[in-house]
Amino acid sequence: MTWRIGLAKLLGAYKSHRGEVLSYWVRPTTADVGIRAFGLNQNDLISELTRGMQSILLDGDQDVNALTRKVARWEVSHSGDLDILVIKWLDEVLYRAEVHDEFLLECHPMVKDGIIEAQVSYVSKDDVRLEVEIKAVTSHEFTFSRVDNGEVIYSQWPEVPTFEGPGWYCDVVFDI
Repeated sequence: MTWRIGLAKLLGAYKSHRGEVLSYWVRPTTADVGIRAFGLNQNDLISELTRGMQSILLDGDQDVNALTRKVARWEVSHSGDLDILVIKWLDEVLYRAEVHDEFLLECHPMVKDGIIEAQVSYVSKDDVRLEVEIKAVTSHEFTFSRVDNGEVIYSQWPEVPTFEGPGWYCDVVFDI
């Protein structure tokens, strides 16, 4: 699998607060905000997608690594379409922040038999500064798909690289 990214993108906004290169990119939409994410497998992709969504929410000028984290196991289920299950997972992450003040920082999900089960680390929502509010995860333009070996997913956005399989990719739009 290769990501065709220019050196400027690797050295720029595509690094996390800890400095590692990530596999999600915020992409333009007409009125809302979207993400394209890549992963080696569906579990890796859900992790990248979740971290990307959370990064949209955060004010970029803070060190979340200095915060005391709690750990837990979160789960969602849906018998049927994997796309709906992934949307339900992202909704659950937003719900936990809004209702239970649990702001997710990292997750290690596993998809099996219509369930996403994840070990998560989170902090109190009061301990982070948020810049944007995501009102909803939409199914508009949503794609969660396997990419076969040698298959290429071209980007229509200059800030998002082209992706060559094998792997998985996802496009999601958030209502802000």
